[in-house]
Amino acid sequence: MRFGLIWSEVGNGLRRNLSMVISVILVTFISLTFVGTAVLLQVQITQMKTYWYDRAQVAVYMCTEADNCQGGAATDQTVEAVKKQLESPELSPYIQKFYFQNQQQAYDEFKQQFKGNQIADFVTPDMIPQTFWVNLKDPNQSAVLTETLAGSAGVQSVVDQRSYLDQIFNILGAASATALVVAVVMLVAAVLLIATTIRLSAFSRRREIGIMRLVGASNRFIQTPFIIEGVLAALIGAVLAGTVLVLIVQLFVRGPLQNSIQSINFVSMSQAWPVIPLIVLIGVLLAAASANFAIKRYLKV
Repeated sequence: MRFGLIWSEVGNGLRRNLSMVISVILVTFISLTFVGTAVLLQVQITQMKTYWYDRAQVAVYMCTEADNCQGGAATDQTVEAVKKQLESPELSPYIQKFYFQNQQQAYDEFKQQFKGNQIADFVTPDMIPQTFWVNLKDPNQSAVLTETLAGSAGVQSVVDQRSYLDQIFNILGAASATALVVAVVMLVAAVLLIATTIRLSAFSRRREIGIMRLVGASNRFIQTPFIIEGVLAALIGAVLAGTVLVLIVQLFVRGPLQNSIQSINFVSMSQAWPVIPLIVLIGVLLAAASANFAIKRYLKV
């Protein structure tokens, strides 16, 4: 009987404050969607770092006529000297493999990469440097190559591709942090809205509360329906947020995005599913805490 009465009070509260309940659902839905997005972005960044950092190469660019190298453009002799250094006992223990790309090969690759771009019409093969592409056994030891080869005759520069990857990951990290900040702001708004909704619901039922006090109902019995109201509204919002995240990953990320950029391994459904209970738990706990605090404050007045 007490259980039925509690749920009857919950139903009355939801009907009386339907517009506020819908507002709580929407704010919770938006905020938890941002939370889930931020979490999945971090998973994606970590996954991409693990994949690309292990495959990042060190590029040893040889001098061209356009470079201001002290010895001028690289010659067959300087190219051969760099090759011998890469094969030397000092460097070979650090190198997994390397290959040489001459100017024509580099030019053909450039034309293919920038096909349809006007810049490709102004570039000639002699403007593209000959390059040694080096895969290291440990990508973190690229400084060994830089210290050994930088400044060698015919070498224009030694570039670790991870420096380019860092820029991309910094942008993705900033996007993830932005999503998290927006999520925190929206969660604060959701907490305040839940508290306000509970206070309004309690005010609209002040006569019933007064009667329950007179007949000896405990504070816990009075508070429970209000807490359930807040939790139900947040739960609906959290479930909607989880549904949207699943749809985004399944229909967009693993669909058109994966098909158009096949070189990147995007987050999978197996990685997205654990995020759903996380955001549901966050929504329910925040709603329960907010509603409990609000109704306790009201009953003290």
